[in-house]
Amino acid sequence: MKLLITAKTIFVSLLLVATSLLWGCSNPSDSDDDGTFTNLIFEDNFDVDGSVNPDFWSFDIGTGVEQGIPGWGNQELQYYTDRPENIKVQDGMLHIIADRENFSGSEFTSAKILTRDKFETTFGRFEARIKLPFGQGIWPAFWLLGDDSDGTVIWPQIGEIDIMEYKGQEPRIVHGSVHGPGYSAGQAVTRTFQLPSGRFDTDFHIFAIEWSPDRIDYFVNDTRYFTITPDNVPGEWVFNDNKFYIILNVAVGGTFVGSPTNNTPFPQTMLVDYVRVYEW
Repeated sequence: MKLLITAKTIFVSLLLVATSLLWGCSNPSDSDDDGTFTNLIFEDNFDVDGSVNPDFWSFDIGTGVEQGIPGWGNQELQYYTDRPENIKVQDGMLHIIADRENFSGSEFTSAKILTRDKFETTFGRFEARIKLPFGQGIWPAFWLLGDDSDGTVIWPQIGEIDIMEYKGQEPRIVHGSVHGPGYSAGQAVTRTFQLPSGRFDTDFHIFAIEWSPDRIDYFVNDTRYFTITPDNVPGEWVFNDNKFYIILNVAVGGTFVGSPTNNTPFPQTMLVDYVRVYEW
């Protein structure tokens, strides 16, 4: 084919080059995604009143003593139950309710649900729309834990991804973290996000991660505030060889938030509008 070079051809070519350069100079936070997250593979909209869907969720019950980890490993004060007083689906929302009451030797009750053995996956976008409680010593969380079903690999080797943790006494701040071998508990790799206005206990907000083989991006209301890669962790990257399950809970007390005071109001409720997972 004979090539015709005209002034118009040259102009268009220069325009395409300039456009490419502009895209190349765009904000890295908008241009360095290495995958898409569009195929919905898990969704719970909590649209049937009553208990949680047993096809999706199971319960952790007790104080952790039953699992050999008293205080759930964090000196927490609550007894987790599956009673409607502590967890229910009502009016299109999941209610996880922490209360001050004497129950089986504990001063507080609450609930914790998880998708272990029901839904577990590797990589994806995990998101939930949540309205958080408020008060000293209240510790809600939306997080992922690596599959530990065979009992041969234990925490932190199994890995933990905290999509959202929150201190009830700091209503404008949430935390995103990862735990693994060499960077667990107080040495977790973590960052905080502070709302420029408003509070997490007065409105719903969307908390999410986008997790691919070599990175985990953290979002609040679609604002990315944190990226973790294998280069950022002072130990083994344990986030590409294991399946992870989802956990939602409200703890009371513990090393992260401290104990409630007499001025902490109860009951405290975390409202969850939906949980969704998109395949990577």
